[in-house]
Amino acid sequence: MRKFCIYGKGGIGKSTNVGNMAAALAEDGKKVLVVGCDPKADSTRTLMHGKINTVLDTFRDKGPEYMKIEDIVYEGFNGVYCVESGGPEPGVGCAGRGVITAVDMLDRLGVYDELKPDVVIYDILGDVVCGGFAMPLQKKLAEDVYIVTTCDPMAIYAANNICKGIKRYGNRGKIALGGIIYNGRSVVDEPEIINNFVKGINSQVMGKVPMSNIITKAELRKQTTIEYAPDSEIANKFRELANAIYENKKTTIPTPLSEQGLDELTESIEELVRRKYE
Repeated sequence: MRKFCIYGKGGIGKSTNVGNMAAALAEDGKKVLVVGCDPKADSTRTLMHGKINTVLDTFRDKGPEYMKIEDIVYEGFNGVYCVESGGPEPGVGCAGRGVITAVDMLDRLGVYDELKPDVVIYDILGDVVCGGFAMPLQKKLAEDVYIVTTCDPMAIYAANNICKGIKRYGNRGKIALGGIIYNGRSVVDEPEIINNFVKGINSQVMGKVPMSNIITKAELRKQTTIEYAPDSEIANKFRELANAIYENKKTTIPTPLSEQGLDELTESIEELVRRKYE
């Protein structure tokens, strides 16, 4: 069973990448399970063509003793199995609690033994340094982590924070960093920025997803790009990325940048922007 996590700040394109990679791997004949660990519960939206009941909502409505696998696991596009952890209502409770509840419930119901997936992908919010969102790292539910980022300084700041968490659990032999997924949809699109960041944290770029209006059109229809435009160049980019991550054997314990290192990287971004865009 190949198990990996996709982390990144909110709105950075995690779910876009997860949905398309899952669809691509399923297209290749693999049985895939996606576990959405974002309180917005939209990780599987394009695979399911809409939202599904979350583990946390079902937990509250039915009670844990009455829950069954079919209450929380749904089959989506290309046969991809989908689970959403869910979260509390805005302003109430801890969002990370949904992840903890989902992880425990999947284990209690024997979902992995029952479905026997070839691939498990966890889609996890990375804005918050919270024990709930670190649960897949703590419990060694995955082998490695991939971080989605753009050239935006705040996205890189979030990615660096995630590296700190990976380093903490990586030093205990629980997890490793597989690499960075470069999302080119930012206003600033400079590979040099990402290459410098990746070099600094001792990692690799797994692939770049260029800006494409096909992705937007597909998601407006609640579809993956693989489903909406299977023969498009961008769909092939997702296939290449999915295969690169599935086959990846090179992992590292990251070396997060210091505050000074982050400041220097931000200054270099500003300088690149001035030179190119002003």
